Amino acid sequence: MITVHNLTKQYGANIVLNIPELSIPQGQTFGLVGNNGAGKTTLFSLLLDLIEATTGYIQIGDNVVSRNENWKSAVSAYIDETFLIGYLTPEEYFYFLGELRGMNKPSVDEFIQPFTTFFNGEIIGVKKYIRDLSKGNQKKVGIVGAMIGNAPIVVLDEPFANLDPTTQIVLKNIIKERSKNSDVTFLISSHDLMHTTEVCSRIVVLNKGVVVKDLATNEATLVELENYFSSTVE
Repeated sequence: MITVHNLTKQYGANIVLNIPELSIPQGQTFGLVGNNGAGKTTLFSLLLDLIEATTGYIQIGDNVVSRNENWKSAVSAYIDETFLIGYLTPEEYFYFLGELRGMNKPSVDEFIQPFTTFFNGEIIGVKKYIRDLSKGNQKKVGIVGAMIGNAPIVVLDEPFANLDPTTQIVLKNIIKERSKNSDVTFLISSHDLMHTTEVCSRIVVLNKGVVVKDLATNEATLVELENYFSSTVE
């Protein structure tokens, strides 16, 4: 379980995140939505111990993420292209991640085989460095890299951005299948309300760093979210 305790992040006089309490149970597909500057990436960065909280902390299981590294084997993430290694090919990158996570090359090859449709012939065997791939194909490499090793918690920041419509649909199916067939916890932030409601069992809305909605997803959730964001238009 992931728990947030009295968490704030402040830059000067600007409080960009203020979450007194939040719990995410194991196996939940958790969606985080909000406008630009809402605090989504800040929350994920705190969860991954990439930045320091002003007050409070995040706990994964029994471990406070800012106090030890015992939680790291349980978490895998793709936030942006800085998580990639541009001078490697996708295959080399996957093998590198696999080795870190206790997998040999045949195991990695077997793992990535079901992603053939997602790759669409543009990743494996193209003999390109990751830095030379399109933004969308870099995103594909990062997403699949985050899943290698079957970490129980997978964090994806804006996974649908820069992907063409067909690939977005394939990715939704991948997330839904992996959520259904395992106890993995997905944390997904996105600006795309429709995709998020389709894949997530719970959606939290952030506005200026504050949780304003916490919804169990049902057939009315998309309309509720659209009405909320429509009401924020000035």
